[in-house]
Amino acid sequence: MNRDRSLDIAVTGMTGRFPGAADVAQLWQALRDGRVLTRRLSREELSARGVPASLADDPAYVPVHGSLDDPDRFDHAFFGVSPREAGLTDPQHRLLLECAWAALEDAGHSVTAGDGLRTAVYAAASGSGHLRALLASGSLAPPEFEEALLVNERDFLATRIAYKLGLTGPALTVLTACSSSLVAAHLAVQALNNGECDQALVLAASANAPQAGHLPMAGGVMSLSGHCRPFDASADGTLGGSGALGVVLRRYEDVADGPLPLHGVLLGSAVNNDGTAKAGFLAPSAAGQEQAIRAALAAADVDAASVGYLESHGTGTRVGDPIEWSAASSVYRSLGAAPGSIPVGALKATIGHLDAAAGLAGLVKALLVVRHGYVPAIPGLSRANPLLEREDSPLSLPTEAGPWRGPQPRRAAVSSFGVGGTNVHMVVEQPPEPAAPPPAPPSGRERLVVLSAKDPRALARMRERLAAHLEDAEAAPSLEDVGRTLTRRAELPYRSSAVGASVAEVVAALRAPAEAAPEPVAHPAPALLLFPGQGTQFPGMAAPFAAALPPFADALDACLAAFSPGLAREVDEALHDAAFPAERLARTALAQPALFAVEYAAGTALLALGLVPCALLGHSLGEITAATLAGALALDAAARLVARRALLMQDCAPGAMVSLACGEAEARALLAETGAELSIAAVNAATSTVLAGSPGAVAAFRERIGGRYAAKVLRSSRAFHSPLIEPAADALRGTPAADEVRPAALAWIENTEGQLLPEGSLTDPGHFARAARRPVRFADALATARAKFPDAVAVEVGPGRVLSGFAEAAGLPAIPLLGSSPPAPTAPSHAPAAATARPVLAAIGRLWCSGLPLDLSPLQAPGRSVPLPTYPFHGPRHPVPAAPAPGAPPGPPPGPPVTDAADPVADTPVAILRALWAEQLGVTDVPDTADFFQLGGDSLTVARLARGMSRRFGVDVPVGELLRARSIGLQYALVERLIAQQILDEAGEELG
Repeated sequence: MNRDRSLDIAVTGMTGRFPGAADVAQLWQALRDGRVLTRRLSREELSARGVPASLADDPAYVPVHGSLDDPDRFDHAFFGVSPREAGLTDPQHRLLLECAWAALEDAGHSVTAGDGLRTAVYAAASGSGHLRALLASGSLAPPEFEEALLVNERDFLATRIAYKLGLTGPALTVLTACSSSLVAAHLAVQALNNGECDQALVLAASANAPQAGHLPMAGGVMSLSGHCRPFDASADGTLGGSGALGVVLRRYEDVADGPLPLHGVLLGSAVNNDGTAKAGFLAPSAAGQEQAIRAALAAADVDAASVGYLESHGTGTRVGDPIEWSAASSVYRSLGAAPGSIPVGALKATIGHLDAAAGLAGLVKALLVVRHGYVPAIPGLSRANPLLEREDSPLSLPTEAGPWRGPQPRRAAVSSFGVGGTNVHMVVEQPPEPAAPPPAPPSGRERLVVLSAKDPRALARMRERLAAHLEDAEAAPSLEDVGRTLTRRAELPYRSSAVGASVAEVVAALRAPAEAAPEPVAHPAPALLLFPGQGTQFPGMAAPFAAALPPFADALDACLAAFSPGLAREVDEALHDAAFPAERLARTALAQPALFAVEYAAGTALLALGLVPCALLGHSLGEITAATLAGALALDAAARLVARRALLMQDCAPGAMVSLACGEAEARALLAETGAELSIAAVNAATSTVLAGSPGAVAAFRERIGGRYAAKVLRSSRAFHSPLIEPAADALRGTPAADEVRPAALAWIENTEGQLLPEGSLTDPGHFARAARRPVRFADALATARAKFPDAVAVEVGPGRVLSGFAEAAGLPAIPLLGSSPPAPTAPSHAPAAATARPVLAAIGRLWCSGLPLDLSPLQAPGRSVPLPTYPFHGPRHPVPAAPAPGAPPGPPPGPPVTDAADPVADTPVAILRALWAEQLGVTDVPDTADFFQLGGDSLTVARLARGMSRRFGVDVPVGELLRARSIGLQYALVERLIAQQILDEAGEELG
């Protein structure tokens, strides 16, 4: 029978850091292996963690804990947090910021993409030992108390995460002691079903300092032996543990048919409180637990007999475990579960008690069990607690791990009970079987893989982690799935790309040494599209673009349809057949239409990927392509113009062209000196000028100049842009017709004078006839582009890379979409070119890495999102301040030391500003152009900075002025202006 799924909730993302397990996959492997991840700490480790010697040497002290590795590391720069603020912030807050990002990334949600989802945050954490340590250290001045509260108190935990990640759903911190995080998950489910959000992020952490052992108390819940053995006869209590984790939830109906693989499904849950029906405030209540379990099963609308696993609260206390066992047994037995049909798990036996994060950790384990269909044993379980009522109980204690033997579909339940009596029970189900994968693409097709990070070291770690994951995975995901998954992630400043036709090729590319250190993308770079002219063509030149750019084929078909049928057939054959005769394609009548078609289609494909160029610029024939893509010419009119231009030029007298490695003035001097009957055809760069004339005149000129300048005869049978081409230029007048030109939708730069024609400009129809005869002033056009768009990246759209060299000579970084050499044919005529997409995909990757705003998703083949390594956070250490020894002075505030103001050098205005920045942000050695807010400043710190500046410089510094003067250089100028104004005002008062 099909369930009503309208209230079911899908788990789309999952992340976690656990004792001895850096991620969820490592935790699951440890559970399968039956390993215990808590461990006994040495005397040296205890001392290093700040445990007083008097406590560590106490014979009753139990030095066992489930510890996180590097809990004090925090990638503060990633989240725009200053070093000083990071030092003040509770490690739990820091860990959850990183977990929030990783969980959303695992869920295929890009924080920077703005997909319109209202994402809620429900968070839980233990009390702030960090704040207590700060207060005990004496490092906080009274004005800093408020700031310390904002980054330590749990009131601000969820809202701070929502603020940092730009999440707009409800943001609540949930506090019910040990059941906090599972209650948070329950509330997130309610919010989703109530329509309060579209996505919910549930987070929990427990990472108090020091991560050490405990001093057990008589009658308490902490273990005397240093072992946590839930439901065992020798159980004597629990152990402390640290961890941070998160899950992402969506309404099942919203994602059931989507590309995301689900971790599981939440079917129903319930929360209640024991009230006074128990021995005392700290005691558990079987009646309260029973009511919560019964209500959760009713909310899930499933039979108790369909549940095949229970992840218990399982603290390992001699009395608490039997109460939990009794409550669960009573409910499940009364509702029809068969004896021994529900194996019980107890995560605390593996990692210790994660306090406020324990319930969510139990949920993660239950989801792993139903997802993988494998039931781990309870570590350390040797003999059942004799107080357990095992006769006819539906519960059983697994002493050996093994495959799922329960009912299908696999369902599990999770319990979490908090001190004070807040009980929560939740029912989960295995994820649905994934939909049939899309048809496998042709083997050997290259795929583009992109990565991005906030700093170059993280990018290098990301490349290696992805390479290791692809190399070591039992079943490596397809490149289609890898590419699609990574394309959905946030686009960060430091970027990298790789192209390969197999997993092995991508792994090799990821591990290849970088040609140069990556440069950050500060903002989307403007793109200047360049379109080459005749001479760059080669047979089969459309194949690389068609293989790499899905929009290319339709655009090419549209262009071919604008030619006459005979020309269209010949152009189509020349563009797709690598065996097409090159000498036939070199004929002007075919070369120009073929180049126009491939450039127009490639340019259209780039525009379809979301690229909005700042301007378009073509060389000779390429100018017509630029004008067409800019909207100044209709496609039909442009195609007729190109075809007629090509035929007319083909009918002109034979000619030749020679490229000189010199500037225009030197070329004219050579013409005057030699008396050569040649004319300037193109000025491409300061050291590149083209001359054109008859073949004899070119040969004689080369002989006369000898070897004074490098002179290269171009592959051309006509003397373009010379008097020999005048018959064609004359015949072109009136083509296109006046009514076929349009106001340009994009800016483009014309060839004859190098002028920018802005958006909305209307081109004179006679321009293209004049341009066929006049010299191509490409250097002037590039200079115009460089002056107008100094940050532009030049993109050569078409075969060849000649224009890229000219652009680089003009000071513009350039990326050719395809190199000058034609790819070696790998298939028979008109067969799909399996290996030709690589150069174009590599160029697209370079464009994306340069910051061009490209939507790469259309380049990806149909595929699904797959689990891949998330962001490799590995920030610097921000240790917990140590309390001073008795009688010692208080320690310094967190962050680097402040510059000594008594130093004469430190009394200069710039040095004073640097000292104030160090005091407020904890940063040193920053350039004068650094942005205060990008380094972690906010409204609170800028107000303190204004007070400090006013105090040190003796002038009133308005906060509003500092919101605009964001760098040390600008603030120095502001101080000078304010001091000068104060002097003038005081002088005016005296004169008055």
